[in-house]
Amino acid sequence: MRLFLDANVLFTAVHNPGGKAALVIELGVQGHWTLFSSTYAKEEARRNLERKFPQCLNSLEKVQNHINFVDHQSSLAYPKGLAKKDQPIFQAALICQASHLLTGDIKDFGRFMNQPEDTLNVCIQTVADFLSQFD
Repeated sequence: MRLFLDANVLFTAVHNPGGKAALVIELGVQGHWTLFSSTYAKEEARRNLERKFPQCLNSLEKVQNHINFVDHQSSLAYPKGLAKKDQPIFQAALICQASHLLTGDIKDFGRFMNQPEDTLNVCIQTVADFLSQFD
């Protein structure tokens, strides 16, 4: 499995090291799946941490060592109606051939969740939904 982590998943994993987002990264480090994100998402997570929890920036640096980062290509497809700000996230998930795009952004990604047939075979889920299949 290839997991793409949105900025809010990176942010949450670093800010809440005992939470589900951190568990996804920990299990990736252990080899259960391969972790990806984008430089776009990494910068967004860094900006938000810098503004809200600057004491967590060092933890972000450590987490980044376990994630493969890719850049998006604006020429790639994305689901019709996806917010402009989220198109680079989805395009980067396509580039790394992610099986799952994990995000907490229900506002913009919610209508696309758990519908890989409508999202170019990328299953968009929250971290909790993704982990629930392993209970």
